[in-house]
Amino acid sequence: MEALNLVSDKAFASGMMGKGIAIEPSSNNIVSPVNGTITVAYPTGHAYGIKSDDGAEILIHLGIDTVNLKGKGFNTVVKQGQKINKGELLGTYDYQEIGKEGYDNIVIVLITNSKDYAEVDPIASGNVQAQQKLIALTEPTMSEQAKGTVNELN
Repeated sequence: MEALNLVSDKAFASGMMGKGIAIEPSSNNIVSPVNGTITVAYPTGHAYGIKSDDGAEILIHLGIDTVNLKGKGFNTVVKQGQKINKGELLGTYDYQEIGKEGYDNIVIVLITNSKDYAEVDPIASGNVQAQQKLIALTEPTMSEQAKGTVNELN
C-alpha cells in the first residue's frame, strides 16, 4: 500500500475525487470491500463504483489511464444495480500484463463522498489481502453537523 498523494495521476493524488488509498496489486481478483450496490461498472472493466449499505460511496480504479486499453486485460462479472457482498468478485485484472503494456497498475480505492465524514483514514498498511479493512470512516458529530449547517447559511 502507498499513500494516495504519491500516485502519478494528479486527480487522484490531490484528493479532488475523494480520500483513499493506493494498493500495489498482488492478485488478479478484484473483490468488493463492502456489502452494497454496484453504481458503476464500466464496460472497459477499469473501474467500479459501489454504494455501501452504510452509505459510503466507493470508487475502485484499476491502474492509471487504463481506460485507454479499451478492456484489454480486464474482465467484469458484475452489472450496475447489482447487490454485492463483501469479498464478492467484481472482476479480474491482469495487472502484470497491464504493467508490461507500460501502464501504472496501481489499484486506487477512494471514498468519493469523503466530505460526508468527519474523518476518512487509511488503516491498512503494507501488503493488503482480500477482505482486509482498508479505510476507517468517522461519522460527523452533532456539533460538526450543526457547524456545517451554519456555515452553509453564511
